[in-house]
Amino acid sequence: MNDTILIYNARLVDATMDKKGFAIIIKNGKIDCFPNKQIVKELLKNENPELKKIDACGAVLMPSFIDTHAHFRDPGLTQKEDIVTGSRAAAKGGFGTVVLMPNTSPVCSSQKMAEENNKKAKEAGWCNVIQSVSITENFDGKTIAHLKELDPKVVPLITEDGKEVMDSSIMLEAMKTAAAKKIIVSCHCEDPFLAASARPLRAESLKLIHENNAEAVAANAAAKKAVALLNQADEILACAEDAATDRNLRLAKTAGCHIHLCHVSTEHCVRAAENAAKEGVNVTFEVTPHHIYFESGKAPVIFNIVNPPLRKKDDRLALIDALKKGKAFCIGTDHAPHTAEDKKNGAPGFSGIETAFAVCNTVLCRENKMSLKNLSRLMSANPAQLLGLKNKGMLKEGFDADLVLLDAEKTWVVHEKNFASKGKFTPLEGKKLTGKVLKTFLAGRIVYDESNEQN
Repeated sequence: MNDTILIYNARLVDATMDKKGFAIIIKNGKIDCFPNKQIVKELLKNENPELKKIDACGAVLMPSFIDTHAHFRDPGLTQKEDIVTGSRAAAKGGFGTVVLMPNTSPVCSSQKMAEENNKKAKEAGWCNVIQSVSITENFDGKTIAHLKELDPKVVPLITEDGKEVMDSSIMLEAMKTAAAKKIIVSCHCEDPFLAASARPLRAESLKLIHENNAEAVAANAAAKKAVALLNQADEILACAEDAATDRNLRLAKTAGCHIHLCHVSTEHCVRAAENAAKEGVNVTFEVTPHHIYFESGKAPVIFNIVNPPLRKKDDRLALIDALKKGKAFCIGTDHAPHTAEDKKNGAPGFSGIETAFAVCNTVLCRENKMSLKNLSRLMSANPAQLLGLKNKGMLKEGFDADLVLLDAEKTWVVHEKNFASKGKFTPLEGKKLTGKVLKTFLAGRIVYDESNEQN
């Protein structure tokens, strides 16, 4: 790429600055410099066809976002999503880099498989992908020999994703191997036995909904019973998350590994992570946009079927407080697309990568007075640091020109039919959010442009 790009009249925001009326020059996919006003005037007069000029019109230019937790379902489950559609959805959401979970078919349990997905994403050209690898081979709960073959520069993170390594001795050995190789152990903390006891309650709740049209008639008896069953399941699943979090933090302390807690959703887990950090545990954790936007009972029942579930008000407020005070390290979307049939049958999760910024901007910045600088830290700088991406996440000379241009004040209504993702289901359908991605740049190349949208 030989073109030089001038983006001017922009509000530059990253974790360290918020400056209005500034410009940036991109060369060969990198941030070259931040020219002063006189140089910008001279460049605007330049008729060189290799100089591309973009008037930001006062919009915010930030480092593109980095998602620490998403599912692109490739290989094997591509009826839900694939690398191309997932990457396109990421670009539409302002994300330049995405960490993918290994719950594919077959399970991603080798560096070779990870490299294949990374290559697919590079060829698609919409965003960068970092494919994680399972802690145990094929999620079998016992085989960890493959971990010794991993290169942390290729696979910086391992996870059992939606499962839990039940055998604590196996988990401890895996953590020790990860610690020696400086690989992050990312934990979806959920006691599997407690989780199993919650499944029948969820299934019965869904059955009542489907048989009695309970979603459409929210006050009928079937709906009330469905909600009650779901609340019982959620109480069990809260206990499951808390118990598994305590165990994993204790194991991480013994192993000396870096533990990253996925989608923390309870007040107990926030405190547990904080206390573990005080004891010297190298712990970070992420929070999802949907867990700070919704409370249990405030979304249609079928959309409350997500792992971990939507939580109570006290939990939601504790998550917001953790993000504001820097206890939580980053945002992870847990983008989990499903087919219509799978969602109807109770598959947990929904698409969220295209709405993530707007949700966080609405809840954290608009409603809770967080600065855009701090939101950039959570969505760009911190995840880049976590993953060892030394040239991403900040607006600095020499850094990759992975950027997002956005209107932080623009309101819009979510319509799932407009998603680039194959997964067209969201509890945000019809909700008004503030903050719209206008353009996304990957190494200086525009990979998403709102002005080209047909809707």
